[in-house]
Amino acid sequence: MFGLSLGKKDDMVAPQEALVGRETALPTAQEHFVFHRPLKAAIPDGFEEVVFGMGCFWGVERLFWTLDGVYNTAAGYAGGYTPNPTYEEVCSGRTGHTEVVRVVFDPAVISFPELLRTFWEGHDPTQGMRQGNDRGTQYRSAILTTSQAQAAAVEASRLTFQERLAAADYGTITTEFLQLRDFFFAEAYHQQYLAKNPAGYCGLGGTGVTCPIGIPVPE
Repeated sequence: MFGLSLGKKDDMVAPQEALVGRETALPTAQEHFVFHRPLKAAIPDGFEEVVFGMGCFWGVERLFWTLDGVYNTAAGYAGGYTPNPTYEEVCSGRTGHTEVVRVVFDPAVISFPELLRTFWEGHDPTQGMRQGNDRGTQYRSAILTTSQAQAAAVEASRLTFQERLAAADYGTITTEFLQLRDFFFAEAYHQQYLAKNPAGYCGLGGTGVTCPIGIPVPE
């Protein structure tokens, strides 16, 4: 992806050294190219929101919009310090953000553990500040949750998947686990990029290790 040539920082920027950013949100697409509903549509009653970082967000967004029960997706930036960053700023490594995808889903159709299985199996969560050939802090693995129930499910799945990875000679999971604070929508051309450009770049690649679903959450 473009970010490979723009920034290869492996170390997180310190908050006091991050770019200042801006008060106004960047313009983005008005409508989801695949679902044909407002990109910033309100979350319907009973639905949930979660944010995943798995490397280049082009392929990640396509991975999730194809799942039954997913109501909306959007590419964006999260986990950093700079408000309303541009793509170029994120790629510089000076915002602290990682490329992420916001997923709004109906838990009556697709459970949160099923989304977690897609997350764990869809990339290599042991690679630190890179994903495949894409290197830099903006490609780090991350899950940003919106409830205590989600956070508990994430931790339970992490423990189980770590055992599976270790058995397959993979290292320690480096995924960042945070409560969602801010999600900044990426520029319009990033939204549903691979639906508009089917032959475009997709750097997604898993480990081949499977993750069980229905993992019990500790009391």
